[in-house]
Amino acid sequence: METTRHFTATTYVVADGAVALHEHDGLGKWLPPGGHVDRDELPHEAALREIREETGLDVDLVADQGTFASPTVDPLPEPQHLLLADVNVHGDVVGHQHVDFVYFARADTRAIRPSEGEQPADDWAWFAPADLADERVDSDVEAIGREAIDAVEE
Repeated sequence: METTRHFTATTYVVADGAVALHEHDGLGKWLPPGGHVDRDELPHEAALREIREETGLDVDLVADQGTFASPTVDPLPEPQHLLLADVNVHGDVVGHQHVDFVYFARADTRAIRPSEGEQPADDWAWFAPADLADERVDSDVEAIGREAIDAVEE
């Protein structure tokens, strides 16, 4: 079986010392906003689009901008992490993976207002660092969530 891979963008959105997570209706896990990068998008554009769709929040990415540029090359906002996530695993076979561009962002409000067709606001919660130790939160989400809070609150 061939492993398929898709590019995704995930963003840990921080406001007032906490990170926004939702209980994903398909996976039953607490996750930050994110999704697939469309064919016509750059990763940071997908990150911002997914945040707007899933939370309704207007955010500022906390990302270094690359410095190399030329007439044919533009620098992009750099993700905090670039991860390979196994999504569809059957025994020893990985059927699908996400190449995930992980960003951090700052929000001025905690008022979640998802777009039509997205998971409702009641499925979202704000997790302070102590809350991230919850057994419902995977260890990678906990670690990156704490890192995001520290980076954004600096």
